[in-house]
Amino acid sequence: MDYKNKIAGKNVLITAGAQGIGESITKHFIDNGANVAIHYFSSAETANQLVEYARDKGLKAIAINGDLTKEADAKALVENTIIELGGLDILINNAGSLVARRMLNEMEASFWHKVMDINLTSMMFVSRAAAPYLAKNKNSSIVNLASLAGRKGGHPGSLVYSTSKGAILTFTRALSTELGAQGTRVNAVAPGLILGTSFHNTHTTKESAAETTASIPIQRAGNAADVARAVLFLASEYDGFITGATLDINGGVYNM
Repeated sequence: MDYKNKIAGKNVLITAGAQGIGESITKHFIDNGANVAIHYFSSAETANQLVEYARDKGLKAIAINGDLTKEADAKALVENTIIELGGLDILINNAGSLVARRMLNEMEASFWHKVMDINLTSMMFVSRAAAPYLAKNKNSSIVNLASLAGRKGGHPGSLVYSTSKGAILTFTRALSTELGAQGTRVNAVAPGLILGTSFHNTHTTKESAAETTASIPIQRAGNAADVARAVLFLASEYDGFITGATLDINGGVYNM
C-alpha cells in the first residue's frame, strides 16, 4: 500500500531511530515523504547519514543525541524536534534493550531498574513531553515497540526485559484512553524473532535462532522491514479507528 498520501509532510520523531528496527522505520518514513527527528544514543554516524538521506529528498531532518532514561534529555529531544520540524504528528517509541541475560538468582536491583528505565520509564518521559504537541493536530499517533517476549515471557535470562515489554502493552492501552480525547491514537507492535539486528546479533545464538525459526509457521524469521511496514500502517491516518491495539509480528508463533 502507498502511504505517501497519508505520511507526506508529517513530522515524525523516532527514538533509537538509527539502528536495527529503528533505522528501517526511519527509512520507511523518509521514503514516504515524512520529515524526521532521529534520536540516537550511540549511532551518530548512521543518524547523520539518515539526515542527509532525508534532506536529499527535500525533507526536514535532524539527528538528536540523548539518554532517554534522563527526564531532561527526553524533554530536550521533543523540544528540539519542535524547533527543527515545526510541530509533531507522529511519535515512534522504539528505544529499548535487553542489556544482558540475567536469571532471577542473578538479579540485582540496580540491573532491574536499569532495564526498566531503558524500556519503560524512557517511553513515559518522551510520551509525556510529546503529548501536548501531538494534541495540536486533529489526528496524531504514537506507536510503541513492545515484543513477543512481553506476550510469552521470553527465553531464559530475559526476565526483566520481558516484564518491561509486557508492561508496554498495558501502557499502550492505558495511554490510548487518556489521549483519545485529544485526537491521539496509541498503538503498539510486538515483534518476534527479527534477525539482522544488533539486538539478536548480540543476545541470540545461531543455534537458538535456528530452533526458533523452525517453529515459525511461515518457516522464516522476520526482518526489520517487516516491523517498519506495520509501524507505518499504525502511524498513518488511514487506520483512524485503531487505538489501544497491539499488532503481533511473529510469523504465527503466537496468536490470540
